[in-house]
Amino acid sequence: MDTKQLITDAKARFKHNSAKAYLKDKYESKLIVADQGGLWKATPELIAFLSISDRTNTVLLDTYQNPVQVEIRKLEVKLRETYNTVMEQWHTEWKELEKNR
Repeated sequence: MDTKQLITDAKARFKHNSAKAYLKDKYESKLIVADQGGLWKATPELIAFLSISDRTNTVLLDTYQNPVQVEIRKLEVKLRETYNTVMEQWHTEWKELEKNR
């Protein structure tokens, strides 16, 4: 393999990794939800915690570590919808990126 081919491959890998990092930043910021006086990140862990809770209300720490009393089912629905929508969009763009690789 010659030097020019190695440089071309390295540039392509760098461009691909940069595009992956851009997608990650773009879509992780879309997972942030303001609701019920707090700022929440829609994560599988938080959604799972909310879904197994048998209470109506609880106090949770938001992303800024502020205690916020929330209505569990309303927050769960909003976070679940946000998570599913964002992850589907991210996956679609990811497939497109991999196709162009």
